[in-house]
Amino acid sequence: MNSAATVSSRPRASIVGSSSLRPRMDFATLGRAPLRIGLGSRRITSGDLQIFEATEELLEAEVPEPEGVASNVSLLRGFNATIPSAEQSKTRRRQMRNVDTPRLGLKRLGMSARGLLADEDEHEGQSVASEEDVVVVRHPKKGRESLSATKKLGIEELSRQSQEILRDKENIHVKRSLVNNEIEEITHKIQALDGIRAKLEQDLLKLQEDELELDDELEGVKERMAFEKTSNQRPTTSVQNLHLPPSSRRRKGPAFLPSEHDELPPGVAFMTLDSHTTPITALDFSEPYGTLVTASQEDAQPRVWDLLSGEEIGRLRGHVGAVHCLQVEDHVCLTGGADGNVRLWDLRRVEDDERWGEADMTSLSDVAEEDEGDGQSAESSHGIRSSQENVPQRDGPCARLLEGHTQAVTALYFEDECLVTGASDKTLRQWDLTTGQCVMTMDILWAISHPANGNLTSPLASQSFPGSFAVQTPPYADGTREIYEDFVGGVQFWGYGLVSGSGDGAVRMWDMRTGQAHRTLLGHTGPVTCLQFDEIHIASGSLDKTLKVWDLRTGGIFETIQFDHAVTALQFDTRKIIAATGENGVKVYNRTSSQKSTLLTNGHTKPVERLRYMDRYLVTGGRDAKIKIWSL
Repeated sequence: MNSAATVSSRPRASIVGSSSLRPRMDFATLGRAPLRIGLGSRRITSGDLQIFEATEELLEAEVPEPEGVASNVSLLRGFNATIPSAEQSKTRRRQMRNVDTPRLGLKRLGMSARGLLADEDEHEGQSVASEEDVVVVRHPKKGRESLSATKKLGIEELSRQSQEILRDKENIHVKRSLVNNEIEEITHKIQALDGIRAKLEQDLLKLQEDELELDDELEGVKERMAFEKTSNQRPTTSVQNLHLPPSSRRRKGPAFLPSEHDELPPGVAFMTLDSHTTPITALDFSEPYGTLVTASQEDAQPRVWDLLSGEEIGRLRGHVGAVHCLQVEDHVCLTGGADGNVRLWDLRRVEDDERWGEADMTSLSDVAEEDEGDGQSAESSHGIRSSQENVPQRDGPCARLLEGHTQAVTALYFEDECLVTGASDKTLRQWDLTTGQCVMTMDILWAISHPANGNLTSPLASQSFPGSFAVQTPPYADGTREIYEDFVGGVQFWGYGLVSGSGDGAVRMWDMRTGQAHRTLLGHTGPVTCLQFDEIHIASGSLDKTLKVWDLRTGGIFETIQFDHAVTALQFDTRKIIAATGENGVKVYNRTSSQKSTLLTNGHTKPVERLRYMDRYLVTGGRDAKIKIWSL
């Protein structure tokens, strides 16, 4: 106890003076530093410690200027403006203005005005005598002086208050600067957080797209597995050529591509095919870098291309008039033309047909001569020797001709041995490709007059379409217009369910077992030009400049995408929709992020009309008569 008293009784000056013997400290090490005092071998307690402030070092140290918040206010000035003692001068001035007056009972008046009971303190000091014991003494009235007149502050006090007020105003300015700087910094932080949030949302969408891509890849692997299991079990019959793998329009997952395709920049047309001279009306290909078939206006012979080399293989000769629609699956191609006929082609025979065509030009040039050996004449009635005996019969690429429609065939879709066609005669026909016979005819005019859902809400649904069908298209991006004459814009079936889009703006669902339309989807205000559907959704494009996605489960519109021009072609999968919308560029709509983009690099010089893609491989045809191959 004595030792503790001895320590605590040491002069403070001696302790402070000892600080000069310590090495100089920087600003970071200054502050309230403990002084440890040893007391021999005895255990040191908190009472044995002396605390002192290194005042001299703090005053001599250089105070760093802050960055960011309050950068225009010094650290010391900001500290002085925000400490509680800065409010003491204001409180002192208020107290200086208080004037001693008789008790007015203001607190009780305020309490009663709020509906509260007065405190008992209000009654302290008051007499308990009754009102009868109170003697009222009335003083003569005199004029009441102002409260300010009874208080004399003095010139020195007023000068002091003036300086304090100016200093308080300066403190308010400093506080305002601090608050504004903090608000600005918070704004920057919010913007940074918004940027981080947007980046994370993009990452989340990317993960969703990756998941959808993996789902498609898994489905593709399963389909490939099933195909390879059944490919070796098919019998070799005369109609084996018609047995095909599942339609490429349903095929999911990544396609087989050359390794060099990964080196191509996405969104760029890396190849151009320019053999056509008129706008493209139809195109399709078997697989990426496989066989491509294209058709154009005023050309009755579709062209066949080798996409690996970019060279034209040959032409499909047989139609009378332009070809409006076609579909390619493996080595089989079906075409529908303005002559109302549908032709089935074997693309493996196209090159042989071209060679036969060159040989035929010289096979009939021989002039008949008399055989001197046997005296028999080999001359025919027309004076030309027949060479049929020595020339084997050739089979052209056209394997079958389907006749039945009375006007141009504008849409078709087939899987295996089943084919459905739509024509300008306002009918749909179902065909058996094995026999070449039409097994059912569906009348669209009858379906219009007998709607399945009992109402006509479409502006075009109540119109009759006698004779030929012709509608002027909205202006393309280049200002040109066309006469649209395809009453059936698209057909596709899945199992027994058939979907068609027609000139009355309706999307109809048919039962292929009965030939009846059991549902009509109304929403378009112009003719339907194209469509596609899967298990859940139908996507349809129209001359009304919209692309609509329908929900098959409810029959309602799931999504509407507006464009500036008419939609003439589309294709979609679980992640994107690619459409031709009357512009030079190809529109790509991301179904996950709802964002639109346009493919323009090395693209068409006139509006795009037709398209077809698989995985990361896209083929487009435009009104510039060019075929463009894109990497997606």
